[in-house]
Amino acid sequence: MELKNKKVLVTGADGFIGSHLVERLIEEGCKVKAFVFYNSFNSWGWLDTISPELLEKIEIFPGDIRDPNGVRTALKDVNVVFNLAALIAIPFSYHSPDAYIDTNIKGSINILQACKDYDIDRIIFTSTSEVYGTARYVPIDESHPLQGQSPYSATKIGADKIAESFHKSFGLPVVIARPFNTYGPRQSARAIIPTIITQLLSGEKEIKLGSLRPTRDFNYVKDICEGIVSLAKCEEAIGREINICSNKEISIGELAQMLINMIKPDAKVVSDEIRVRPEESEVERLMGENSLIRKLTGWQPDYTLKQGLEETIEWFKEVENLRRYKPNIYNI
Repeated sequence: MELKNKKVLVTGADGFIGSHLVERLIEEGCKVKAFVFYNSFNSWGWLDTISPELLEKIEIFPGDIRDPNGVRTALKDVNVVFNLAALIAIPFSYHSPDAYIDTNIKGSINILQACKDYDIDRIIFTSTSEVYGTARYVPIDESHPLQGQSPYSATKIGADKIAESFHKSFGLPVVIARPFNTYGPRQSARAIIPTIITQLLSGEKEIKLGSLRPTRDFNYVKDICEGIVSLAKCEEAIGREINICSNKEISIGELAQMLINMIKPDAKVVSDEIRVRPEESEVERLMGENSLIRKLTGWQPDYTLKQGLEETIEWFKEVENLRRYKPNIYNI
């Protein structure tokens, strides 16, 4: 499917991946409507930081995906939906699971019902590698069992399965895009890479982290957005769950040392118990298999981990960017 000149709605457009995807879709020639979370400050999240020239090309729709009427209003005259709106922080899901059910599951139903009623051309549902839980085998392909090891991952499994059911029951043209760990400029403070970088750039010599054992498959945000766009164009992707990943893994300890070497070589890592997940909830290993997306779309990562980290560090070095973060507290 050609995306140029299509009217597209991006939910979660004010967030990390969403704001980058909005920029990428404008490059693609789309007419972009950005669904941002309504607030009394009229903040548009990370979209407030993009260039005025680019912002002029975007239609902003403040709302809440938990509100069916607002969702239905936002979807009028839209051809393609990219659903990225979600609560994503795992530690916060431990004590506020109801909020995750309302946003990640009920919000997803609102999107799907409206898409069904409006006969939308394509719906890209953004999943997460967390649905796989600790790897039972590697690399993790799309047939790997799903494991709800946190309330967050459980709600994303639920959302994925509801999206799948709308495809099977009503023929809705849904693609479930499953990015593995994404990083880059604008990432939220609760994620591991901003946690390490902001502590280092603020002058800390002791970097507080949780468990250093787990491994992750890290992917630069521009690569992830390119993968999402490629899946939106692909007819053969409809009705499928598809990984977007690098086929590589690195432990949190190795990642931390890599960033220390790049920013502040005399720093060291210290254990902070409050940052350690419950034992059965920690995902110990994630390493994805990307052969399906390569076969369907030809997509593959353009950035190495080192290249992506260098760009991310440079972004955080900008004073206006770094001051948005609170490196001295644990952000859940």
